[in-house]
Amino acid sequence: MKKTLKLPVGTFYIYNDYLIVEANEGETVTVESNDILVDIADTYYSGKEFVYITNRINSYSVDPAVYSKTSLITNLVGFAVVATNYISLSNAEIEKLFLSKPFESFTELEKAISWAKSIIKQNNTNIKTSDF
Repeated sequence: MKKTLKLPVGTFYIYNDYLIVEANEGETVTVESNDILVDIADTYYSGKEFVYITNRINSYSVDPAVYSKTSLITNLVGFAVVATNYISLSNAEIEKLFLSKPFESFTELEKAISWAKSIIKQNNTNIKTSDF
């Protein structure tokens, strides 16, 4: 892990190829709070691809309009939701409709991390083979 950021919206765990976010209990993720993600992408992932993993250990809400702005982050190559309850997983299926990036849901954080690494590896392989 590179760094942990505790911010008003939640805790951000920054790794080389992926970002894990745990939003605070009762938080509402808005388009304005999405600016934090943009800043983190610019600061920690400048010039490299990454995957966003939201670890939904707390109950919070997301304004679906967030995803149109999130989709504009060019180096974001995947989005994963980790949740263990039915409502959060059902919400993720609806949220998936608003994001124009690969989007998967998981019940275990380790599986989301494995998926994130595979997306990064696949993209790096595609870049290398397309150079020939």
